[in-house]
Amino acid sequence: MPSPARVLRKVIQRAVALSAVVLLSATACTSPTPVAPSTTAAPTVAPTPTVFTFGTGSDPLGFDPALVSDTESYRVTRQVMEGLLTIDSVTGDPAPSLATEWATDDDGLSYTFKLRKDVAFHDGTPFDAAAVCTNFDRWYSMPVATRGDGSAAMFKQVFRAFNDDPKNSLYEGCTVDGPLEVTLELKTRLTGFLPALTLPAFAISSPTALKTNTANVLDQALASNKVSRYGLHPVGTGPFTFGSASAGSVTMQANKDYWGEKGQITTLTFKTFEQSATRLAALEDGSIDGYDPVTPDNLDKLIKSGKQVLQRDPFSVMYLGINQKIPALADLKVREALAAAIDKSTLVNNFFIAGTAATAQFIPPKLSGFNNAVAGIAYDPQKAKTLLADSSYKGEELTFYYPTDTARTYLPTPEKVYAQIAAELTKVGFNIKPVPIPWNEGYLAAVTDDGKHALSLMGWNGSYADPDNFVGPIFGSPGAELGMVDPQLVSKITRARSMPNGPDRVAAYASISKQIAATVPAVPIAFPISAIALSDRVASYPLSPVLNEVFNYVKLTPPATG
Repeated sequence: MPSPARVLRKVIQRAVALSAVVLLSATACTSPTPVAPSTTAAPTVAPTPTVFTFGTGSDPLGFDPALVSDTESYRVTRQVMEGLLTIDSVTGDPAPSLATEWATDDDGLSYTFKLRKDVAFHDGTPFDAAAVCTNFDRWYSMPVATRGDGSAAMFKQVFRAFNDDPKNSLYEGCTVDGPLEVTLELKTRLTGFLPALTLPAFAISSPTALKTNTANVLDQALASNKVSRYGLHPVGTGPFTFGSASAGSVTMQANKDYWGEKGQITTLTFKTFEQSATRLAALEDGSIDGYDPVTPDNLDKLIKSGKQVLQRDPFSVMYLGINQKIPALADLKVREALAAAIDKSTLVNNFFIAGTAATAQFIPPKLSGFNNAVAGIAYDPQKAKTLLADSSYKGEELTFYYPTDTARTYLPTPEKVYAQIAAELTKVGFNIKPVPIPWNEGYLAAVTDDGKHALSLMGWNGSYADPDNFVGPIFGSPGAELGMVDPQLVSKITRARSMPNGPDRVAAYASISKQIAATVPAVPIAFPISAIALSDRVASYPLSPVLNEVFNYVKLTPPATG
């Protein structure tokens, strides 16, 4: 709950703050996202049953968005659940969703939201301010037994800490101001707060379903991942209601009571094809209507066969993770040798879609904070050998974890990327032990939990347009993936994320990029291009660089007549 002093200040500032309500025009919220349905009654017409099947590269890891962070889990929950805000598909700015308008006080610590009327969760529970606070209070107070160290939880990546570490948490509290009005309060300004609320992790669940299905008790399993009963059956307000999930398939039904645009699809199925060849074959024989991701080895085949291929703007980074808890990797010269041994250009040219760029930093060029002066460590095998000879490394075996049986938007062919990097590292003198782990059998947990991994192939797909979304989750707090202890870097990231937008904030993130390049806690390799393939049945698809692709916006071609 907010402190008494904060409540008093809120009362004093409320009239001023609400006089500056951020309406759609003031926040560039000119989104083609759904608007409130007309109050004029229209004849009820049953939609034509329309089944749409979309192929994916791996199974989801769970359906409680507060506890997962993988692309395929979010692909499902984006259809079923909604947050207060969504992303304008044209500008990339926050846009109305379950909140219709919002205001903030002058110090950026208090945000008041007016909520959409006449919205209900799929189980019939009314959507209101109390439901919003139930969700935020759950995220803040989530027990350790549920979240672990929290490093993989988006709440910690945005708000820094939970209620068992209140002095380090940016979250102050949630207050119900009225049935459809709620205030969220922060302890410190967070410049990217509104964009962060567009994350699928902050989608609002039915309080009834959270309680009934014991959302904080992980006593079930999905794809080798511990989940709750709620994590097997999410309940939101979105355009699709969750149906069922089994190995290789998830099915949803159109929400007939959805408040916004209902779309043409009545049954939506996501079907897993771990191999690129089987995804391509399924599209060609009509078993699926589209798939994601397209891999370089079938791109030409798709184009030659006349299939639609849509490319997303690059907004992800693929990198080599380095675990400094492994003694040999705590030596900077060893980490520099790793970077100098990797031929990024060849990797990009051979194993990624054309247009992918090699990189020396983690912040993409389209975001403020990208530092043109950061050249990183160039590919130089001889330099790598010299650095290694001058280091403390004595030939210790280094386990190299990489995922198999999957294709990620940031890593379409992981086995091939691993093979080249491992060969290059071995050539300069590293002793590499391969550790392949099927993605659906716990790869993500293996490299984010305390373990024996020394190196790992990883990636991050940006979720909103702020540099903190790239450096904060990876480097903003200590975690088991990198085993990094760098208080100065963490302090810089913490400071930058609270700075107002402007030249000083740009300079702060440029400095962060420079320090990451100098200390090499991980090796950035590429800003990948990702692409999807679609059948002729699809007239338009809501392509998004941040993967905010909700299928009620898919437009289908009229069926042939004759």
